Amino acid sequence: MIETAGDTLAGQQAAVHKVSSVRAVGTRAVLAELSGTQDVLALQALLLEHPLPGQEDVLAAAETVLVKADSPASARRIATLLLQLDLTAPVQRDGELVVIDTVYDGEDLAEVGKLTGLGTEGVIAAHSGQIWTVAFAGFAPGFGYMVGENQALEVPRRSSPRTAVPAGAVALAGNYSAVYPRSSPGGWQLIGRTGAKMWDLDREQPALAAPGHRVQFRAVPDSVTLAAEPAAVPSESHDVASGLRIVSAGTQSLIQDLGRHGHSALGVSAAGALDRASLRRANRLVGNAPSAAAIETVAAGLRVQAVRDQVLAVAGAPSELSIESAPDVDSEPVRRTVPMATPFALLDGEILGIGAPESGFRSYLAVRGGVDAAPVLGSRSTDTMSGIGPAPLAAGQVFAAGGEAESGVVGNPELQPDFPGTGVTVLDVVPGPRADWFDAAALASFAGQDWDVKPQSNRVGMRLDGTPLQRSRTGELPSEGTVAGALQIPPEGLPVLFLADHPITGGYPVMAVVVDQQLDTAAQVPIGGKIRFRWVPADSAAPVTTEQTTSERKASN
Repeated sequence: MIETAGDTLAGQQAAVHKVSSVRAVGTRAVLAELSGTQDVLALQALLLEHPLPGQEDVLAAAETVLVKADSPASARRIATLLLQLDLTAPVQRDGELVVIDTVYDGEDLAEVGKLTGLGTEGVIAAHSGQIWTVAFAGFAPGFGYMVGENQALEVPRRSSPRTAVPAGAVALAGNYSAVYPRSSPGGWQLIGRTGAKMWDLDREQPALAAPGHRVQFRAVPDSVTLAAEPAAVPSESHDVASGLRIVSAGTQSLIQDLGRHGHSALGVSAAGALDRASLRRANRLVGNAPSAAAIETVAAGLRVQAVRDQVLAVAGAPSELSIESAPDVDSEPVRRTVPMATPFALLDGEILGIGAPESGFRSYLAVRGGVDAAPVLGSRSTDTMSGIGPAPLAAGQVFAAGGEAESGVVGNPELQPDFPGTGVTVLDVVPGPRADWFDAAALASFAGQDWDVKPQSNRVGMRLDGTPLQRSRTGELPSEGTVAGALQIPPEGLPVLFLADHPITGGYPVMAVVVDQQLDTAAQVPIGGKIRFRWVPADSAAPVTTEQTTSERKASN
């Protein structure tokens, strides 16, 4: 149980403590468990000031610190070193007071009144009548986990998370309160709303309520206007001398590179291309640096026009690539096709169209020089969870080709791997940090059935459907750091497989984690596809396989 702000966040003498235990989170991260908030903050401060060999990122949570490593070997070494550290807990001082005007009319307000026994008015009085302290950040940029002065408002998360919680929603879960900084999935109980802008990159301190700040929620009449999320501003054609014009963005097309790493403490996930190997391949083919920004597109419908002559390549889900000649009022357009995973020229005015994938789900279009978009926190990636980075592409936008070419020549055509199709894609998983929340029968059921990928899936996570899994424990798990590939099990028992835009912390137990090298394949499983999970030892790295369905086996015999 997390201690209250008055007990732990101020005025204590320094003390020496140890990490109580370390749990693996996949193959490249570990979770250090500690006795409470003060030890958590002490370990986070120590690791930020004196990073361990191979340490890439650190994320404090309620009773744990997640440490990401640059390799499985580094993760194992870090696990050993964490247990040897002496933690001198720092004295914490009261932070700035932030007042947040709140309209208490949330969808779950009445339910929270029943759960706490306080009734609707009692919940409002209890929430607005105390000072909350931001203990740590997580989930999304600007999302601060606030602890109160008492336990009167302790409530469980919803049994099934909402697919969309509106920006400005004021919420409760466990012993915490928080404000959703933007529209996102979430499983907290909604009690109100605010127009306060919780995250703004134009401020010196982007988070309105950062760790250490004190927060007072002030009840106000129903006159709050929620802060509008920034709208995309299409680039003007005359600003770009050479690049690509978006004719049609298709189902969803985003600018992605290899992501923004190392910003977990701000609540910022890595984001980046879901199929990293395909992004690297497309960049390699046009002579770019591996991390150059490209266009990630799903399903079909992306059409781009060359502004001056360009060199392009498309990798990922195999699709028909067709090129139309530049529009000419005196003649019909001439069409030709070009192969996947091969560099080709798109001459000034010509239009490239990407058709529906034959298998897989995501394709990557690289232009020589890279897509030139403004970087945010060191990356040009679009993070659909937080809204950081370029807005989703829209017809009429024009993007310049940047200076990311690192080779004087283009690459040779390459063979691509097989991509998931109608068969069952088998993904290797290692036990998650909370596999002990499930008994042997649930663990066997998890790996013994085919899970369907639901239409609600997106870059945040893949929602899976099948026979629900039963926990062997009751109660709430304090929010803790998590990683791409984690399989969270909400109380309803249906797994959610986190992808690149996942919330950096979560409060549902992680039963398993997909091994890192198979995340690219996981991201290519289409909506309606099937996944089967296979338990492997943590140091195993077997290649992914795609099984045939029964009908396919019969057809091939």
